[in-house]
Amino acid sequence: MRLAPLEQLSPRQAEISERITSRRGGTRGPFLVWLRSPELCERVEALGAFCRFESALPLRLRELSLLIASRHFDAQYSWNAHIEKAVDAGVAREGLERLARREDPGFVDDEEQLLYRFATEILEDHFVSDETFAAGLATFGDQGLVDLIGSLGNFSMLAMLLNTFQVDLQPGRPEPFPDIHGFTRVESAGHHGGRTEPV
Repeated sequence: MRLAPLEQLSPRQAEISERITSRRGGTRGPFLVWLRSPELCERVEALGAFCRFESALPLRLRELSLLIASRHFDAQYSWNAHIEKAVDAGVAREGLERLARREDPGFVDDEEQLLYRFATEILEDHFVSDETFAAGLATFGDQGLVDLIGSLGNFSMLAMLLNTFQVDLQPGRPEPFPDIHGFTRVESAGHHGGRTEPV
């Protein structure tokens, strides 16, 4: 990591760290960076907890939205932290492996493929087509779409933090993306920001 370890926490940092540990089982990874700005950390943690645990989206779609943002921003730490959670929640591993290779995941589940399409349009094109929006609204409802955008924003911010401060991968975990080594892109051919055409 680019920042030196936190040797001693201020009373406010310690208070927030204890709260994070009570909810998440430890203060690790990105929170060791967020704590440098304790008031931001408190708000980011609350938003992240809502997106992960309380959003109107089903659990598997919450986890999928995190992985889509992780792949879009090449955030290997968050991918490693959540791929098994997504699989356990019901997302097909084969589709996630294609996503990790920047291929269309081709999810068999219609909701998962629609969420992928919706998220990819806004992340890459910065707009959502009328057709995709109408399908998303019919499937996820207005609260679901608002929560999806909140989740993508939160998970994108998380990914940017992980990569900016070069938060180390979890011990013993592999690098999940074939075009990323450490914090460097090793293969630019075929890079389209997160999507390739289906084969």
